Amino acid sequence: MSDNATLSSDAVAIADRIGELLACMRSAEAELGALLVEIEQRGVMELFGYRSVARLLEHLGDVPKQAGERMMKRARALNPGRNLDGSPIPALAPATGVAALAGRMSTPMIDVITEVLTQVPPEHQTSVEVDLLTFAADAGHRQVAALGARILAHLNPDGAEPDDTEPANPTRELFLRRKRTGVWELNGRFDDETGTRTSALLDTLAERRTSDDGPDHRTLPQRYGDAFSDAVDLALNSPDLPMQAGERAHVMVAVSLADLKTGVGTATLGDSGSMSAAEARVLACDSMLIPAVLGDKSEPLNLGRLRRLISAGLRRALYLRDRGCAFPGCHRPPRHCQGHHIRHWADGGPTDLTNLVLMCAHHHRLLHRSDWEVHIAPDGLPEFLPPVFIDRRRKPRRNNIHEPLPCAA
Repeated sequence: MSDNATLSSDAVAIADRIGELLACMRSAEAELGALLVEIEQRGVMELFGYRSVARLLEHLGDVPKQAGERMMKRARALNPGRNLDGSPIPALAPATGVAALAGRMSTPMIDVITEVLTQVPPEHQTSVEVDLLTFAADAGHRQVAALGARILAHLNPDGAEPDDTEPANPTRELFLRRKRTGVWELNGRFDDETGTRTSALLDTLAERRTSDDGPDHRTLPQRYGDAFSDAVDLALNSPDLPMQAGERAHVMVAVSLADLKTGVGTATLGDSGSMSAAEARVLACDSMLIPAVLGDKSEPLNLGRLRRLISAGLRRALYLRDRGCAFPGCHRPPRHCQGHHIRHWADGGPTDLTNLVLMCAHHHRLLHRSDWEVHIAPDGLPEFLPPVFIDRRRKPRRNNIHEPLPCAA
């Protein structure tokens, strides 16, 4: 046998094996989808204590919530369900579900077919599904999508009815994220009115400033960046600014007393930022200081049994210790979190740092209704014990996403 013939034979064998593995994966995913629908119908809250199957998949299979929701949407379209009164809900694409179980349907193909069927009148769904599946046997999902578009155009040649409702709300979107370098990126989209007002404000604040040191050599982007910072200061100093957790909005700077005195070292800024101790000294000249004692285990303000509600000072201590939601893998910053009594106050649990943990609303509710448990470890930090169905050993887990305080390390 020639070398070319050998290579061709090898390529065929490898391609066949890839096809077999893909069929197994697709069949398994379809079977998983049917099981997820069954869990949803039986009640994921009753079975596992989670409010949705997507949330369960996060911990059971390390599946991101958005991916889990897409899996559930696909599974509902392929599998029959039940209404709250027990009456059956037929599957949107039952034939596609059968083909998926046989391993013949890729995920993009399933999504294309179900998306088309959601726009087809019920009386035509069966025949349209047959046409799409027949074409899909020898075509890719993009070609099937093109066929589906032609079918929809044929069924509704006039298109959708014009929208006679009230004008939509103005487009106002803003995205703000912090990079690992400590630099924040800001971008967004605004309606014409908001953009015009913003431009006028920044133009006013971005004018060149002359001083005894000479002319202003800042570039236009630099002047606009400084103007935006000035606008934030103006907003924070406004007496009409809404309250946050019972207090006016503020930024907390954590720095050791020694570093604050010398100006040498690092301070933690807000939830995840940082600044030099020298900059903290400058900020301290014209800011309300929030003192925080940073001991080895961060145990300030022990309130004992005198009160149930967490005071502002104790909440700050929680912020400093947990740095955000303490649940493993959660990114939520402190301002999005609540204080949770590990031992309930009504059961004799004290309102002090050794009996409190910072948690976002979602994980707080999950802790109350599932088999997750939390306790404070000997080093003074919270750790969580997963349910048996996630880890039979129930090995303690911690959130290692939030950065610890540099001055308490």
